[in-house]
Amino acid sequence: MSDLNVWQQVLRQLQAIVPPEDFRRWFGATAYAGDSGDQITVWVPSEAVRRHVELHYQEALNSALAAVDRHGAPIRFVVAGFGDDDDE
Repeated sequence: MSDLNVWQQVLRQLQAIVPPEDFRRWFGATAYAGDSGDQITVWVPSEAVRRHVELHYQEALNSALAAVDRHGAPIRFVVAGFGDDDDE
């Protein structure tokens, strides 16, 4: 099949539906952390990014997951602490 991990596959799908500037801003610094089969874990650089992605991109994420045959799989966004722009 594909050599890409599930998050890379989701990102490819998102690139087709999210404006390029928004994609860079909200998904450019994310990183695949793991896939237990029941849940996909993704690192994000800050709490602000985590909140924004979960609040504004759930529909796009659901569409992308369906396109890669993972419809309904929850994505857990974990703040990795490699960014300086936490809001809190």
